[in-house]
Order: sequence, then structure tokens, then C-alpha cells
Amino acid sequence: MLKSLFVYGVLGVLLIPAKCELISVCVENDDDLRVDCRIEPKPNKINSYEFSWSIGTKESTINTNVSGSSAEVQFKDKSYVEELEPYGYRMTMSGFRDKLPHNTTYMCKISQDGARITVEKDQLLECSAVSVFLKSSCSLIACLLLFFYQTHS
Repeated sequence: MLKSLFVYGVLGVLLIPAKCELISVCVENDDDLRVDCRIEPKPNKINSYEFSWSIGTKESTINTNVSGSSAEVQFKDKSYVEELEPYGYRMTMSGFRDKLPHNTTYMCKISQDGARITVEKDQLLECSAVSVFLKSSCSLIACLLLFFYQTHS
């Protein structure tokens, strides 16, 4: 009983500050580039999104639904965006794995809140459950694993 209380106490402390990465980048099996943006939208605001990348000092918009903005010509009809549950957006860019620059900063904005990540081309991970788990800094997953271990032991 005391051991269970201790484990639940530790889980409670770990779950309170649990926060996942706001943006992640990976390559799918078909060489499509995937960028997940998990910024929580603000209530009572229209959800707008913008995905871009920066190479050196040049920033290029890849996909957006922001009024008055548009994707650069090289990205037209090369990417699509889908909504994620419970919130966020996923942009998938077709056939760009071989065309990616060596060192790229990927950016996303949802309703004016932004996130960015810099990725080396040779360090791009495959979009698999294992690589996402290893890359994720979300302590919630570790807590859940600890919880299941405790309940089954």
C-alpha cells in the first residue's frame, strides 16, 4: 500500500509539468517530409496556420491558410495540411527528402503562436512510433509506462 502511494505520488509530480515538443520533423517511408505542430489554439480565435523553413537568412513559406499570405512557388501543390487531434496541424511535403538543405530551421505558427526546430539533414528521423518516442521530451509517456509496470507487477 505504501509503495503504491509512493508511485502514485511520483506519477502525480511528474504529470504536472508534462509538456511535449511543440514541433517535430520526420521523414515518412515514402520519403515525404512530415512536420507536426502541436500548439494549443487560443479560445475564441480563428485557427490559422503557417509552415515555413529557414535556410541561412532566407525564410520560405511552405503552406499557409493565413489571409493575404501564400506559399512560395516552389512549394505550390507539393504539400498539404491536416488537423490533428486533440489540437495542432500536420504538414506533409511530398518528394523533398533529396532536396532538403543540410541544416534547416522548420517553423510553424498557429494563431500567431510559433515554434521552431533546427534539424540537420542527416539527423532526420523516420516517422515511426519508436523514433517519435525516443525523440519526444514528453514525460507523460514515461509516466504511463511506469504506471503500467507498477500495476502489472
